Amino acid sequence: MAHLDQSQLQMINVITEALSSSDCRKLIYLCESLETDCCAELVKETLKSKVENTGDAHLFLKALISCLGRYDVLKKVYKVCRTEIEQKMQTYENIFQPFRVLMINISEEMSTEDVEEIKFLFGNTLSREKVKKSKSFLDVIVELEKLDLVSPERVDIVGKCLLDIGRVDLVKKVNCYKMSESRIRWMEEPRVVTCFLQDQRGRKLNTSLSLRAGPSAEPLAQRQSCQAAEIKQSQPAHIARVNMVVPVHKEAACGSPMERYNLNTNPRGVCVIIDCVGNGGEMLEQTFKALHFNVSLYLFLTSDLILLSLREILRPTENHIGDAFVCCIISRGSTHRLLGTDEYGGGFAIDCIRNLFTGDACPMLAGKPKLFFIQRYNVVESNLNYVAESVEVDGFNRQPASGSIPKEADIFWSHCWTDERQLLQRKHHSVYLKALTDALHDAQRR
Repeated sequence: MAHLDQSQLQMINVITEALSSSDCRKLIYLCESLETDCCAELVKETLKSKVENTGDAHLFLKALISCLGRYDVLKKVYKVCRTEIEQKMQTYENIFQPFRVLMINISEEMSTEDVEEIKFLFGNTLSREKVKKSKSFLDVIVELEKLDLVSPERVDIVGKCLLDIGRVDLVKKVNCYKMSESRIRWMEEPRVVTCFLQDQRGRKLNTSLSLRAGPSAEPLAQRQSCQAAEIKQSQPAHIARVNMVVPVHKEAACGSPMERYNLNTNPRGVCVIIDCVGNGGEMLEQTFKALHFNVSLYLFLTSDLILLSLREILRPTENHIGDAFVCCIISRGSTHRLLGTDEYGGGFAIDCIRNLFTGDACPMLAGKPKLFFIQRYNVVESNLNYVAESVEVDGFNRQPASGSIPKEADIFWSHCWTDERQLLQRKHHSVYLKALTDALHDAQRR
């Protein structure tokens, strides 16, 4: 611990006197304190403590003032202009916790009306006194942190409240943070589920989704045969088609135990949900959490961010344990492409998703079931502008080398599509996703 010299003490005094009460509030928060009474004396003591315990006091103070957006103070204290500071911004960004920087940035972009709506949303969570005292979004976040409802690892509640007040631009910032700071969190005691897809009238839509294990006694070519079922679900003015491709494994002889995937880890596995239309994502999140998956929900991602979030799953890490992987995507798109929230351009080829999780591309999931559920809302293909890509042929038609596991083994692919105009209907809900979640809940209760 380095003792402060007279020049450093004087510098801290100058900085403190130049800051507004709002700046002091943000400073205390950046320094990882949840104090709400941010008087000048507390700010000085906090700065002294931080400067004493940092290796480069000048770097820390420059970064702090820069994060507060007080370039006038930087010029006064350090004789540097904004351009010089911005050139070193990447260095400064690593000094403070990204979560706290994000919360401050979001707070600065909130209008008074936004803050009032946020306070209303948490009226049943926070006491009336806390709500009344909260003058900014940051004040609300601090109170939620004290209740352990928000943390660097738990930001879903932040994204949800921003979505509820219509600030999709800020939801995207939360999503970017989640992808850069994603951590796999595990849930408790799993249960194995066999599900049957049914529509709302109880009619069976396809054969049972019973996940059976990989290699068996049959020849690989026979085990690789597959079924495809095209199903039509109907509502007034609604036609949805589901195309499912599932590896077929021959049943064991009568009296012999049927070979199945091992789904006994805690939790069962990872589930990534990407909802680009704001309809159905939360329902899927609740369903797969109830099935004991570790769930990550991303809202309103661009096509680039969709691929980035999926590639994040591929990072080799000891946290990637579990016996299954589930990916749910709800997006606008065309026959072969998904757009995310992109208004222009052609998005990306749907097959890119499957290709990310083949045995070669993702060896840590080799031999484990990988389930994909895609709800696509069709746009007019002539409106898309994209360069044709080289993609692999859909399906399981390549003959594997003898004794090897096929690259595309263990994949369950379910793809439903309907007209984009369905989203304009009031209280629209996907028939396909409702049937899926109902089937999973029913199977869990059995």
